[in-house]
Amino acid sequence: MPFPIVDTVGAWVPHGHFIVSPQNSGPLDGLRFAVKDLYDVAGHPTGAGNPDWLASHPVASATSPLVQTLLMNGATLVGKTLTDELAYSIQGDNHHYGTPLNIAAPDRVPGGSSSGSAAAVAAELCDFALASDTGGSTRVPASYCGLWGLRTTHGRLSNANMVGLSPGFDTATWLAKQADVFDAVGSVLLAGEVRRQFKRAVVLSDAFELADDVFTEALQPVLDALRHQAGALTFDIQTLQAARGGLEAWRVQYVAASAHEAWQTHGAWITSTQPTFGPAIAERWRNAAGISDEVAQQAWRVRNSARQCMRDMLGEDGIAILPSASSLALPRDADARLIENTRNNTFRICCIAGLAGLPQVSIPYLTPAGVPIGVSLMGPAGSDLALIRLAIAVGQATGALGTAMRSSRVTPLSHA
Repeated sequence: MPFPIVDTVGAWVPHGHFIVSPQNSGPLDGLRFAVKDLYDVAGHPTGAGNPDWLASHPVASATSPLVQTLLMNGATLVGKTLTDELAYSIQGDNHHYGTPLNIAAPDRVPGGSSSGSAAAVAAELCDFALASDTGGSTRVPASYCGLWGLRTTHGRLSNANMVGLSPGFDTATWLAKQADVFDAVGSVLLAGEVRRQFKRAVVLSDAFELADDVFTEALQPVLDALRHQAGALTFDIQTLQAARGGLEAWRVQYVAASAHEAWQTHGAWITSTQPTFGPAIAERWRNAAGISDEVAQQAWRVRNSARQCMRDMLGEDGIAILPSASSLALPRDADARLIENTRNNTFRICCIAGLAGLPQVSIPYLTPAGVPIGVSLMGPAGSDLALIRLAIAVGQATGALGTAMRSSRVTPLSHA
């Protein structure tokens, strides 16, 4: 069977041009999905964004259970999409395979490390795509490309048969352009979630202070939707700081903990294979190799404190509101200093959910100039599907992208 996708945005990897037909009929009938080239599909290689990884690892003998679940529920797999090397970036470029086109902002990067998944979905070359998020690799491309994206509760979905980066932070995720598709995938992958009602919302002021002004401008309609929902819940809204000692301290400890763990995961392969990495990612691996066990242990202690802080703040019925990234997508020709500064600022925001292990949904909006941004809702552990439903209800009330056509798949907020 010929490959059905004409890849107009450079989203697919060269070894990812294949089809796997549905293995059953179900709620995802007729939907096509791609997978980030971290997920194993039996009979096909997994490249993890690096040709040396591709050459030094055997063809997968088993399929990711998430991919299998989607196939069993009627979806068609249409191949593998590009990732930044070993998922160790949020920029969206790849030293070996290039930078996929962000069709929502063609002069700007798509964001990474789920760059190909985001580019493919934004261009409507597939209906949704599996991605991953360790430090922001779904939330950032969702914000940059105008997509719905969820960082799942840590451990909620299986990472089996998937190339990891830092197991203590890695999460399996997905991206969609249309809210009803986003919800349908959630209903399949998150089946069995306990129902809950949210009653409180917290605006994370220190996160918004780090972001471009356009994110603060997009906040007010979200608050209005939560305060004045006809026939649904009305939220008690507070403004608080996430980190009393500052989000920079959280970022530093997140980087130390995750990088040390990433070296424990891949250091032996890097040392033995001596793979070629792009300059920025090569520098990150050099830094990761130098993090001592003592430094990592202190970082994990901070992680545990931050985790408890955020979980206490939200309890079982609260949500937090924060930017999905710190800026608009950067220009494709941005210099290295701007890229690194933006990366650090975005990590100050994205590390909150990462340290806490909490789910976070990015709701897609456009600035007055027509550039995508994302405003996020973060919820209690295990509230992923309810958070999706709340985010879609807010998006419908505020004119978010992808909500124009109401679907019966989307449950009203009061039933979330």
